[in-house]
Amino acid sequence: MAKTTRIVGANSIKVKSQKQPGRWKKTTLAHFLYFLIALLCILGSPVLAKVPDSINSSSQVAINSLTSLAVTADPASLLKQGKILYNSGNFAKAVEVLQQAIHTYEQQGESLKLATTLSNLSLAYQQLGAWNQAQDAITESLNLLKGQDDNQNLQIFAQSLDIKGRLQLTMGQAEAALATWRQTEEIYRQANNKSGVVRSLINQAQAWRSQGFYPRAVKTLEQVSQTLKSQPDSIEKTVGLRSLGDALMVVGDLEKSRQALEESLIIARNLQSSADIGASLFSLGNNALKQQDSLKAIAYYQQTVEVSPSPLTKVQAQLNHLGLLIEDQRWAEVQTLLPLIESQIDQLPLSRASIYAQVNFSQSLAKVKSGILQASSQNYYSGFSTKDSAVLLASAIQQSRSLGDKRAEAYALKSLGGLYEETRQWPEAQELTQQGLALAQSSNAPEITYSLQWQLGRLLRAQKDINGAIAAYDAAVNTLQSLRRDLVANKDVVNQDVQFNFRDSVEPVYRESVELLLKSQEGKPPDEKILEKARQQIEALQLAELDDFFQEACIEGQRVALDQVVDKDNPTAAIFYPIILPDELQVIVKIPKQPLQSYSNKISQVKVEKLLVELRKNLVNPTATKAVKTQAQEVYNWLLKPIESQLHKSGVDTLVFVLDGPLRNLPMAALYDGKQYLVEKYAVALSVGLQLLDPKPLVQQELRALTAGLTQPPPGFSKFAPLLAVKSEFEGIAKAGVSTTSLLDGDFKKKNLESEIGDASFNIVHLATHGQFSSRLEDTFILDFDGEINVKDFDTLFQSQGKSIVELLVLSACQTATGDSRAALGLAGAAVRAGARSTIASLWQIDDESTAMFVSAFYRELKSGKITKAEAIHRAQLELLKHPNYKAPSFWSAYVLIGNWL
Repeated sequence: MAKTTRIVGANSIKVKSQKQPGRWKKTTLAHFLYFLIALLCILGSPVLAKVPDSINSSSQVAINSLTSLAVTADPASLLKQGKILYNSGNFAKAVEVLQQAIHTYEQQGESLKLATTLSNLSLAYQQLGAWNQAQDAITESLNLLKGQDDNQNLQIFAQSLDIKGRLQLTMGQAEAALATWRQTEEIYRQANNKSGVVRSLINQAQAWRSQGFYPRAVKTLEQVSQTLKSQPDSIEKTVGLRSLGDALMVVGDLEKSRQALEESLIIARNLQSSADIGASLFSLGNNALKQQDSLKAIAYYQQTVEVSPSPLTKVQAQLNHLGLLIEDQRWAEVQTLLPLIESQIDQLPLSRASIYAQVNFSQSLAKVKSGILQASSQNYYSGFSTKDSAVLLASAIQQSRSLGDKRAEAYALKSLGGLYEETRQWPEAQELTQQGLALAQSSNAPEITYSLQWQLGRLLRAQKDINGAIAAYDAAVNTLQSLRRDLVANKDVVNQDVQFNFRDSVEPVYRESVELLLKSQEGKPPDEKILEKARQQIEALQLAELDDFFQEACIEGQRVALDQVVDKDNPTAAIFYPIILPDELQVIVKIPKQPLQSYSNKISQVKVEKLLVELRKNLVNPTATKAVKTQAQEVYNWLLKPIESQLHKSGVDTLVFVLDGPLRNLPMAALYDGKQYLVEKYAVALSVGLQLLDPKPLVQQELRALTAGLTQPPPGFSKFAPLLAVKSEFEGIAKAGVSTTSLLDGDFKKKNLESEIGDASFNIVHLATHGQFSSRLEDTFILDFDGEINVKDFDTLFQSQGKSIVELLVLSACQTATGDSRAALGLAGAAVRAGARSTIASLWQIDDESTAMFVSAFYRELKSGKITKAEAIHRAQLELLKHPNYKAPSFWSAYVLIGNWL
């Protein structure tokens, strides 16, 4: 019988707050981004508004020179103390001091200084998570400043507006924040205050991003970059460059981000500003973290700790450093770092950030405990108890309550509920989870809400309340859907305090929801509503994966459901939704004019994925045909054998697959039934979801193709072989009767491609060039004469100047990245980003001459009569299969059709 650890006392959150070494806590919330609270948070380190004749914003006062607060009637002295306290992260004390200054200014009738001090008080309240007090303070400040027309007074008004905009964005009012920051920009422009303009533009970029207007955000940031170039070195410039670098990091331009951050660091060092040196080093560490360069990231974090005067920045850097050490299982270094972090967290002044640091540290500790206990050869784990972790989290909850910060309290309650979940104390865990959920929902914290709904679902399932669990999972999925844009683009806004990684804390919500739905049907007659919900959850997961890949919500607009296409436009196509679950492989099938059906194979996810990886390796080897047939038959038996007779009876001739996980790296055409490959019986297509952009057959239109290709790779890309058959490939397209315009070698440049697409109405774009699909956005690209064209640029490239979308995009020499189990995600991303109704691409690069033969056959078939694109590929593949030199699956099966198969 498993041993259960009872957590005594923490349930009612009445544990005495105390500091003891080594608290450990287990959580289900993932940990790859490791305390991302200010990593990407452009608004995470706001600057206090200047009070006339009192605070010099560039003055630096050593934190260790702080003396105990003295009650004084001198408001200038109080403001100076308040600035020191604010900059050191002691926001609660800063509030006390600023309130004293406000009282004095009220007595003296100093309305201008009173207004500025009130705006700074609002900023301090925001750092504490005290939103109502922050709102009251900034409203009073702005009321005092209304009607000011003096230049200096207008700028003070703009500073207060800036702080109001921060509050609006934090509260989810992006449009209002944007309007506020536009107003501040106009005031600063009139005053020729370039630093204020830069700050306003950076803030506007964040507001644009939070509404999903990513190109507008990038354009605004480019404007910031140009403005900063003309400014002399100053504290304002180093802060502006750092904010620019952080913003570029969020939108995925890591190289430009790094350049801006390095320039920021150089200026900070020239000015000998230790606070800005530390902040820039920290951001450079985060940039390296996003680029998965852990050694460089650790080096930057260590430098941050050495030079930064901010205790909070030091702790954040150390927590990120700790996360990377845990990831690499470097337990000896972890053991050295733990007491350093703990001692510094103990000293952090009370604030929202310090509470999150406390909770997130406990999450890291749980990973340390789990990892070291699994590594039996290690002796570093000191045996800290689960009860100690409960005490630490109970302290965080008490601190949240003392601040009145419901969001922080909800996060801490979720973590403590997770601790009870680990020790299988279901009722206590459920009570804490429901408390946290109520707080999260009442404080506009959807990123915490969904994780609490997920946790509640797990707890109800553990207690055999299946209907309750399904309802909780449904709620979690709905919250995630509402968060689509925020989860990918605004980790710095909505999710600035919560550890989160898509693979660990978003994807499992969808998968577990589907598993629960399907398991609830075991032993019962099929319920089409349940099956419909299950496949909708899988579609939502696929869209969320693409959103995460691009760091933005990438699929919007009018779409047509696949079932409508099958039942009305193409009643000879069936749709398959294989779903890989931990203990089984489920398949949901849509046959034309029939209700959904499902079947399953009791086989573990580990076994499924192992076979898929082996089959993928064998498929690219022309001599491994025997192994391919054996393994491909096993996959065929999982996916198709239970329903093959129904397919035959229904007259189905086209199979459309909405593939899950590593299945996406395989060509379904190569599946084998023991006698024939699937391609010998059916046309095959892939879809990224349940819907298509207004599907219509291409053969009803005149075929006009823009062809572009490289016979030699560009300089610096010698790992890619020459493509000597590109010319014959293009000749074959023209011979098929397709009207073509070609860009070859030196003419194939991004600007020329974009210009041609913009000037002419091509319905086909055919690119014969090397490319790579990867699960990493920055590693997914095609080559032109000058170098790489990244997939993130496909939207502007293929949809230039508002022209109609491309009907068919062909990428004839691309490949999925070797060793990347999720590389086909990049292929799906390329198809979606290009906006083409259909995309044809190769999963691996194949023989140059066989490619030319396939391409010629495909266009010849497409041009010959009224057949679908799926059927045209089908016939071209069969032509290769029958060729004595190309009958191995490695030649003909690499090509896949994604999207509209009509």
